[in-house]
Amino acid sequence: MSEIVKVSASKCYDVVIGRGLMNEAGERIRAVNSGSALCLVTDDTVDALYGEMVENSLSAAGYRVEKFVIPHGEESKTPENYLKLVSFMAEKGLSGGDAAVALGGGVVGDLTGFAAATYRRGIGFIQLPTTLLAAVDSSVGGKTAVDLPAGKNLLGAFYQPELVLCDCDTFKTLPLETLRDGCAEIIKYGMIKDAELFGRLTDPESAATESIIRRCVEIKRDVVEADERDKGERKLLNFGHTVGHAVELLSNFSLTHGSAVAVGMAIVVRASVKLGYCGEECRDRLIDMIKAFGLPTQTEFTAAQLAKAMMADKKRAGSVVDMIIPDKIGCCVIKRTNVDELESFVAAGL
Repeated sequence: MSEIVKVSASKCYDVVIGRGLMNEAGERIRAVNSGSALCLVTDDTVDALYGEMVENSLSAAGYRVEKFVIPHGEESKTPENYLKLVSFMAEKGLSGGDAAVALGGGVVGDLTGFAAATYRRGIGFIQLPTTLLAAVDSSVGGKTAVDLPAGKNLLGAFYQPELVLCDCDTFKTLPLETLRDGCAEIIKYGMIKDAELFGRLTDPESAATESIIRRCVEIKRDVVEADERDKGERKLLNFGHTVGHAVELLSNFSLTHGSAVAVGMAIVVRASVKLGYCGEECRDRLIDMIKAFGLPTQTEFTAAQLAKAMMADKKRAGSVVDMIIPDKIGCCVIKRTNVDELESFVAAGL
């Protein structure tokens, strides 16, 4: 039995959470898209696991399927691959009524979504997340992007999908490190909006359940509906991310996104205690939670290095960066921070 979370943003769509959904992808997509062709975008790892199954389901629903496969990893989320993908769509004759289907994690989803947003000024877009991180975070809300050498997600667009199918059976094939990546985002949701959710988390296996995923999607749905364009409340979803993206960039993306976000959350909460923004109990519970999930809380990079990398963050507006600061478990606030204060803030959290 599948659960459905309805999202009403600039486009209204369902996030379907259940099991066995890969086999049903064709009929479920056909219910929302009447086009004749689909561009199925995936990476080499996911293709080997689910590519044939999904392609057969799409073909059975009457679609002509054109598959585009990229190497796995953040290194593939580039402008070069974006241009290759939209050129592939053009070569295969995809029309404005057709759609791009992202089968994979956040890298595939971000790349595919940006291509769908810009090819022919916008075609259909469907998300089939296969990682816990993509299921609870990147597949919902319409942020699409590729990376530039100067920073992560600097070239992108807001573009909502027509449908998200979250097949929880796919999590069985995830390496533990990849599962933990998604757990970092789940911990984030508990910190910013739901103390009860935070209290339910014990280990990676306890997090990868339909009920936990649904709650995270509901939180993101509510935030996105209130602030789709990231001008206010949606910034709360960046808890740990401004520092985390800097850690990712400095590591040359050798550190996974979830691990980098975990480090970012740890730095922010330690700094927040030292600067009087939150209490020691909040810090201790968050640090203990991050460690319980096998995620890192420290980095070898200096405050100066991190502050410089944070200057390239897409969320910087002139001379200020909106830092997301914990008040207590389940509640964070937005604090406008001058860029010349970033180094001292980060230093307080190292």
